[in-house]
Amino acid sequence: MFNKILIIGCGLIGSSILRASLSKKIAKKIFVYEISKKNILKIRKISSKIKILKKLDHNISDINLVILCTPMSQYKNIIPKLNNYLSNDPIITDVGSTKSNIDLLIKKKLNKSLHWIMSHPIAGSEVSGPEHGNKNLFKNKWCIIIKDKNTIKLKKIIKFWKKLGSNIAIMDKNEHDKIFSITSHLPHLIAYNLIKTAQDFQKKYKKNLIKFSAGGLRDFSRTAASNEIMWKDIFF
Repeated sequence: MFNKILIIGCGLIGSSILRASLSKKIAKKIFVYEISKKNILKIRKISSKIKILKKLDHNISDINLVILCTPMSQYKNIIPKLNNYLSNDPIITDVGSTKSNIDLLIKKKLNKSLHWIMSHPIAGSEVSGPEHGNKNLFKNKWCIIIKDKNTIKLKKIIKFWKKLGSNIAIMDKNEHDKIFSITSHLPHLIAYNLIKTAQDFQKKYKKNLIKFSAGGLRDFSRTAASNEIMWKDIFF
């Protein structure tokens, strides 16, 4: 499907894309850029076919598809490197959970010769890290793709996510953000605040709330265990 793809950031979502891409033979060559040394050691165990990049430089010049899987606050640091080194008419996509802010960033910072089609796979989990990646994470899960005028590249991104097992929905960026503010972001915000309140109560009154917690609180604690860096970016 692609000659070369690059996954930037290889935690739960990135490593699941990696595993699924290897399984479905999405590309002839798969490159990964990851700054965590611990994560790199885990990624190397997935397959000997993976090429780990230590930096984003001339080695990415002929990449066909770039997938950003970092926290959204990192996008602004990555875009200048993509501007400097991508040169083979690639497609850029991401897995961020909000889109209006990313659209503004793209318009402001991305080189006009590059094309970014925004994606959002609805397939997260409370666990994080490449060791938890799963090649079937996206199977029968929704992937939202933001409307784009470049129909040729849009079709390629649709085909990519379908190959990974996703069901596809096309949305306007504002429609996307309104829907997921209610279905995803608000529940997480409530969960984080509830668990923080419980922790503060437990600390103040020296009571072991966990000992007496029912299923409801445990469900909230599972949601609140999600990656706090990623969710901080989403809330902002």
